Amino acid sequence: MSHETVYAIASGKGGVGKTTTTVNLGTALAQAGQRVAIVDADLGMANLAGFVSLTPDSTTLHDVLSGDASVNDATYRIADNIVAVPSGTSLDEYADTAPEGLREVVSDLRDRFDYVFLDVGAGVSHETVLPLGLADAVVLVSTPEPAAVHDSKKTLELTERAGGEIAGLLVTRTRPDSDISYDEIATRLETSLLGTIPEDFAARESVYAGTPLVVYEPDGPAAAAYRQLAADLSGIDVSDVAGQTDADGEASEPPADDAGDSHRDHDSTVDHSDETDDAGDGDEEADEREAAHDDVSNAITEAESDL
Repeated sequence: MSHETVYAIASGKGGVGKTTTTVNLGTALAQAGQRVAIVDADLGMANLAGFVSLTPDSTTLHDVLSGDASVNDATYRIADNIVAVPSGTSLDEYADTAPEGLREVVSDLRDRFDYVFLDVGAGVSHETVLPLGLADAVVLVSTPEPAAVHDSKKTLELTERAGGEIAGLLVTRTRPDSDISYDEIATRLETSLLGTIPEDFAARESVYAGTPLVVYEPDGPAAAAYRQLAADLSGIDVSDVAGQTDADGEASEPPADDAGDSHRDHDSTVDHSDETDDAGDGDEEADEREAAHDDVSNAITEAESDL
């Protein structure tokens, strides 16, 4: 196992797949039996909860950082072996938070879980820089677009100033027919290439469903890439959990974790009984769903600017 257990998932630019990466890395390791906590450290533009069909009650990370609740009060069990600590969406609550309290949050979760993933906000502010120094390592997420790569350099510099360590670069939304060298992008940023995540329509569909991609479409190319990244970061073989779903489309139960009883359950199940393994039927169903949810699609596109 890697000695690094707390990872900050960061980007210089919004819309590159940061939250998607946080959720799927955590879920892949949870499916392999690891105890995982995912934290929405994007205090100003929180959106992690929607990616896992979580509707938190009045207690969120904002309450913890304002001194009104404990970490456990804001911790929600979303599946076997994995919990989420969501942030609130109220600007008034955000104004009352003290980001410095995140240090204690990370310390608490580090002691109770095998892996902790911090979904860090994009941009430059005290609250985005702080997690970069608290994590054992930072996974830098970028698309191949020049603007995203350029902003990634800023995140690298911020990590250095915060005393953090870059684990490497993850390039998302890649295409097999592209002539772009992703290794060259990493070299220009003076870091290593952790991996690439191919463009996959199922990734957007999984957002609609509020279900991690590695559960929603476990045999898809992007899901496979996320499992490979999880294996590379942890040294744990997660390949044997791929596609192990029951008739309702939910992941088969991994080994029980002894921390699960200390966290509150939240009903976040999603019905996938209409899904099929037939690729043609899946494409047709996706097209129908896309046509029926134009408004939702627009909302998701806007939300992705803060992933």
